[in-house]
Amino acid sequence: MKPDIFESPDYYQVDDLLTEEHKLVRDAARSWVKKEVSPIIEDYAQKAEFPKQLLNGLAEIGAFGPYIPEVYGGAGLDQISYGLIMQEIERGDSGVRSTASVQSSLVMYPIFKYGTEAQRQKYLPKLASGEYMGCFGLTEPNHGSNPGGMETHFKDKGDHYLLNGAKMWISNAPFADIAVVWAKNEEGRIYGLIVERGMEGFTTPETHNKWSLRASATGELIFDNVKVPKENLLPNKSGLGAPLGCLDSARYGIAWGAIGAAMDCYDTALRYAKERVQFDKPIAATQLQQKKLAEMITEITKAQLLAWRLGVLRNEGKATSAQISMAKRNNVAMAIDIAREARQILGGMGITGEYSIMRHMMNLESVITYEGTHDIHLLITGADITGMSAFK
Repeated sequence: MKPDIFESPDYYQVDDLLTEEHKLVRDAARSWVKKEVSPIIEDYAQKAEFPKQLLNGLAEIGAFGPYIPEVYGGAGLDQISYGLIMQEIERGDSGVRSTASVQSSLVMYPIFKYGTEAQRQKYLPKLASGEYMGCFGLTEPNHGSNPGGMETHFKDKGDHYLLNGAKMWISNAPFADIAVVWAKNEEGRIYGLIVERGMEGFTTPETHNKWSLRASATGELIFDNVKVPKENLLPNKSGLGAPLGCLDSARYGIAWGAIGAAMDCYDTALRYAKERVQFDKPIAATQLQQKKLAEMITEITKAQLLAWRLGVLRNEGKATSAQISMAKRNNVAMAIDIAREARQILGGMGITGEYSIMRHMMNLESVITYEGTHDIHLLITGADITGMSAFK
C-alpha cells in the first residue's frame, strides 16, 4: 500500500482568495481522503464495489449537505466550502464524490428547497448524518438529454399517488433508503416525489459491467404501481425547472470536483517525471514532458479561478445556470485531457492500478457525460449568448 503523498498545486496563489474557514474545511477533507480513501480505493475499483464504510466519514467531514442550515443537520457552510469539499473528495475518486454530490445537491437540496417543513425535519438530519442515503431519479431509458420527455408518471388515487415508470444510471440506487423521483402528474406537470425503500413495487436493480465509476454503486429505479403517500410530494416547485435547479447545484460541485481529479493526475505525473530516468536524465528535463506538465498546470490554474469566481457568484445569488454549465463543461474536459496526457508521461505504468491516473481517466469518461453532456452544455452556452435555442 503506497502512502498518499499528494501535494496540491497552487500556481496563482488561489489560497489567498480563500478564508480561513475555507482552508480548514478543505484541509479536513484532504486529510480524510489521504487517510481513508487513497489506501483502499484502487482495490474497490478493481473489484467494482462501493466502499460503504466511507459513508460515516463523509458525513463527519460535512460532505452531506454542507450548505444546508445547521438546524436541519447540515454544516451551514458557503458555496466555496462546498466546492472545496467536492474537489478534495474527487481527488480521491470521482465515484466517492458522486455519492456525496448526489446526497447533497440532488436529495437534500430539493427537500430543503421544494419540500415542506415536515419533510425537512423528517429527512434532512438523517441524510446529513448518513443514517439515510438518497438517490435522484430523473434520467430514463428513453430520455437522457431531454428529461422533459420523461414517461414516469403518477395518478391521484384519493389518499395516495400511484407511481409507475423507470429510471436508470442512478448513483446510490442499490443502497439508497430514499429516492427523490421526478414524474409527471395526469396533466403532464413534473413534480418530485420522495419514494422510500420498502414501498411495495419499488425495486433498485444494480448496474454491472461498468468500465467507469467502478467504485460507485449505480442502478435503476423501477416503479410498479408504487403507492406513494400524498405527504411525500414536494409541493413548492413544479415543472422541469425543479429538477434542473438541483442539477445546477450538482454541476457546480462537479466543476470543483474535476479540478481535484486533474490535480491528482498532474501531481502523479510531475512526481514520476522527476524520478523516471531515461537517456541518462529524468524525463522531466525533456522538452516534450515539460510541455505536457506546463500545459497541465496552466489549465488547472484557469479552472481554479473559474470555479472560485463561480463560487463567489453563487454565494451572492448571482450565478446563472449557463455560467454553471460553462464551468462544468470546461473543467471536466480539462481534467480528462490532463488524465490522458498524464497517462502518457507514465508510459506503460500509467495503465496499472499502482497509480491513480487510469482510474481517474475512466471515471471522467462518465463525468463528462452525466448531469449534462459536454455537447449539451456547449449548446446551453450557445443559447445563452445568441438568444436562440438549438434544442427545438
